[in-house]
Amino acid sequence: MAQEKAVEIKVGALAERSGVHVETIRYYQNLGLMPKPVRAHGAVRRYGKDAVERLRFIKRAQSLGFSLDEVKLLLGLSTGEHCRETRILAERKRELVDKKITDLRAIQSALNALIAACGAGKHGRGCPIIESLSVEERRRVPRR
Repeated sequence: MAQEKAVEIKVGALAERSGVHVETIRYYQNLGLMPKPVRAHGAVRRYGKDAVERLRFIKRAQSLGFSLDEVKLLLGLSTGEHCRETRILAERKRELVDKKITDLRAIQSALNALIAACGAGKHGRGCPIIESLSVEERRRVPRR
């Protein structure tokens, strides 16, 4: 069988194939999410196929709500021997998402009430939404 030649690409092609900007790749390198490829004296750095896959992994993890610190942890656990730790991290993330959903539903309910009050408001009496926000602001401002 013929061996397939290793794919090596420049940073611009890596950015294009992975759907991220060159600056993002460099940022990820500075954070330790992406390794910096070695560069022969006077040569351009070249990235292998695994770099594209790693960038896609990072973007997929971010789309699930993982922070870059959490993504770095996931990359460290990605050897396949840390399924339990990975599961715990995912469960914690799900708990945070559940809390955010609860908070968003409360915000939605409050907005629905304000919108309903606005529709029931009398002309010339001011806007119930603005009045409600002003009252809430006065309540929350700490007294000194």
